[in-house]
Amino acid sequence: MPKKPSKSPAGKGPRTPARTPSAVAAKRPKAASKAASKATLKATLKSAPDLSQERIVRALETIAAHLAAQGSPTLEPESFERADAYVWHPDGRLAAVPRVSRVELFLLKGVDRMRDILMENTERFANGLPANNALLWGARGMGKSSLVKAAHASINAERKPADKLKLIEIHREDIESLPALMECLRASSFRFIVFCDDLSFDGNDASYKSLKAVLEGGIEGRPENVILYATSNRRHLLAREMIENERSTAINPGEAVEEKVSLSDRFGLWLGFHRCSQDEYLAMVRGYCSHFGIKVDDEALEREALEWSTTRGSRSGRVAWQFVQELAGRLGVKLTVN
Repeated sequence: MPKKPSKSPAGKGPRTPARTPSAVAAKRPKAASKAASKATLKATLKSAPDLSQERIVRALETIAAHLAAQGSPTLEPESFERADAYVWHPDGRLAAVPRVSRVELFLLKGVDRMRDILMENTERFANGLPANNALLWGARGMGKSSLVKAAHASINAERKPADKLKLIEIHREDIESLPALMECLRASSFRFIVFCDDLSFDGNDASYKSLKAVLEGGIEGRPENVILYATSNRRHLLAREMIENERSTAINPGEAVEEKVSLSDRFGLWLGFHRCSQDEYLAMVRGYCSHFGIKVDDEALEREALEWSTTRGSRSGRVAWQFVQELAGRLGVKLTVN
């Protein structure tokens, strides 16, 4: 018969083998290493706030240095004798433009009244007489920026190098650095037209407030040797939705709207550009063709020019120039713009 398993004493379960001294000794190093790890972890946790704080301080110092560099651009001394036109960079650098992309003043058709007013204002300024900042607003492609560049070139055509006007272009996104540019130009003996093309403001853009202070109302005011010309498709430089939102949400709608539209009031001269008629459009095309020596039958030229404007959905100086470029390329005529 099979033997029955022997019972453990006192009815207890099977006996647990006793631990040998070597096993006990093997356990002790692991316990010691755990204790050491806990101590190291506690020390690391205690020093972690100090490390994080140090990193935050370094990051803040770096950000402050970048902001200081942007807020206070290094203005390099400029003699303004290298060229008649420059492009302003917000880091305080003026890049000379040896050749300005422009068209001759007589080629700008359909804007005779605005041309005469701007030329008179610019000539007065060039002669050291009082003149107004000018806002050229209205239909796209009607020669607003072309007129500014053509007026600048026309005024300089018969002037001595020491008496020439300097054209400084500032980009729309750099308008907040305009005070630094004014400071750079203030001490110069030359006279400057600061030109901003396609100037407008959208959404919550508050940089227009900087422009207001520079134009009129600041403590220093606009330098006597600087005038500002700007072009825009908007009469008040602000989107209609911005003005309407102020009327509907502000506590005092009248004051809020006045604060926004007062920017355009800082320009003493408003020149409105409107869509041209068919006859004016054809006059632009004929003027370009005559100037560049493009010989085409007048009836065929008129038919193709009207067809081109119909496909573009508008008539303007820009559309006329684009058609002339297409026509000249097709006929193998090179267009040389001064």
